[in-house]
Amino acid sequence: MRTRDAKAIVTEPIVRLDRVTKAYGWRAAVQRVSLDVAPGESVAVLGPSGCGKTTVLRLIAGLERPDAGDIWIDGRQVASDGRNTVPACDRGVGLVFQDLALWPHLTVRGNLAFVVASTATAKHQRAARIDDHLSICHVDARLADRYPHELSGGEQQRVALARALVGTPRVLLLDEPFANLDTELRAALREELRGLQRQLGLTTVYVTHDRADAAVVADRTVFMRDGVLEGC
Repeated sequence: MRTRDAKAIVTEPIVRLDRVTKAYGWRAAVQRVSLDVAPGESVAVLGPSGCGKTTVLRLIAGLERPDAGDIWIDGRQVASDGRNTVPACDRGVGLVFQDLALWPHLTVRGNLAFVVASTATAKHQRAARIDDHLSICHVDARLADRYPHELSGGEQQRVALARALVGTPRVLLLDEPFANLDTELRAALREELRGLQRQLGLTTVYVTHDRADAAVVADRTVFMRDGVLEGC
């Protein structure tokens, strides 16, 4: 009986990388990386700059094509045998870039509206959905009609997170989103992120070179060096 119960609680990973490799020319950025992330789990990939962390995120998101290995998201194989089998726009992934990549010609509301328009949300529900996510991410409603260059660094970070979440992704990917902030604001925002993870049950892969970030935001930390993942 105990054996049957143990099997019953086993949960399939929502993200799985199996021996994934990616090279740029002669340089192997990622070498036979395997990683499982459980539903609702927050995993930090910790390592120095240039070790391949960002490439791992881009491979999961579908912004890069693996040279070898397989990737699954929510039980669906999205990359295999050196090709992407599911495009980035259809993977159910939200990504916060290190430089945030907010669209400068769109307002805060416009940045989120662009994402919402690609979902199945009815038109009459879109404004409320945007407002809800701005509130969840602690973006002052008075900022909704401002452009990114009119926001502070912390406000831009919150907007980028809201934009990543408004599409209701199955997986949230974060590429050192707090790297350019001062120590006090960085500490406050990573606590906010951790609170959101718990509130929303987010499955998160967070890459960073900062051990303090990993300690706060992650349930589990793996280490990357020279394209090789350790401690999975």
